[in-house]
Amino acid sequence: MVKFAIVGMGHIAKKHIEAIENTEGAVLAAVCDTNRERLTGFPEEVKTYTDLETMLKENEDIAVVNICVPSGLHAKLTNIVANYKRHIIVEKPMALKIEDAEEMIRVAKENGVKLAVVHPNRFRPAIQKLKQKMEEGAFGKLSHANATVRWNRNQAYYDQAPWRGTKEFDGGVLMNQAIHDLDLMLWLMGPVESVQAMAATRLRHIETEDVAAAVVQFKNGALGVIEAATTIYPKNLEESIAIFGEKASVKIGGRTANFIETWDIEGVTEEEKAQVIAEINNDPFGKPGHQCIVEDMIQAIREDREPIVTGEDGLAPVKLILAILESAETGRKVILS
Repeated sequence: MVKFAIVGMGHIAKKHIEAIENTEGAVLAAVCDTNRERLTGFPEEVKTYTDLETMLKENEDIAVVNICVPSGLHAKLTNIVANYKRHIIVEKPMALKIEDAEEMIRVAKENGVKLAVVHPNRFRPAIQKLKQKMEEGAFGKLSHANATVRWNRNQAYYDQAPWRGTKEFDGGVLMNQAIHDLDLMLWLMGPVESVQAMAATRLRHIETEDVAAAVVQFKNGALGVIEAATTIYPKNLEESIAIFGEKASVKIGGRTANFIETWDIEGVTEEEKAQVIAEINNDPFGKPGHQCIVEDMIQAIREDREPIVTGEDGLAPVKLILAILESAETGRKVILS
């Protein structure tokens, strides 16, 4: 059995607990939070701690630590865990600054531990089908892509905790919500060369943006359009990713991007198209993405390979988001390195 620990027992930790419990070969050995009230209700075999280093010192058999604290603390805690020679699964965004993310990658490599970043939407069945078609070259020359997040996060959401919506610990709609879709866009389309953007704080009383729009050019020459907002009234409206090429147009959408809305691919018959859509509709959510990441970490340890979603993968959307925010602030096009 591979023993896991979780640090940070807020809302997202529930998904990590379920993922570990539902993964064969995984067991939750310990949890850690500075707030003792969050450490109640666990079975006796799950040890509880209010200090991360104490937990690591007293449990040398813990192999993986899942980091679920506010985003601004990811880098500090990741580096502590790496220096104790434990593997790491860190929630998105992996960091709020490029230099912090790069240090996390470096420290993990120096200590010979594996670093995985939680980008669970890659494992959605419809997204997997789209990725397969793109790898097969079914789109031909790419024209452009679109990522849209039209969601609602009301003021009560931000008021739940003092760190929400702050620049130091959380970030805005891009870092928190749209980062999933920017990760998908980069995974599907490749790296971005330049970005021109605007962002604003229109309706929420927060330090960061609640709405943003950007146009990007990928290194392959294709264009991309990004729209992200937490200002949608009165509830989540849609999340979608669309890819357009000379031989294919595909849109994955819905209130969350789990359903095939368009699947027009050269050489794919109407019957084949209907079959793919029916397959997705039968199980649109598939296995939970967090569970896929936990399972992959176990396999990565056993096979001594990199996780599917690496630290470098986690850094890419952070770089893009910071470029979008820089462009919005300066009014100029930003070239990514």
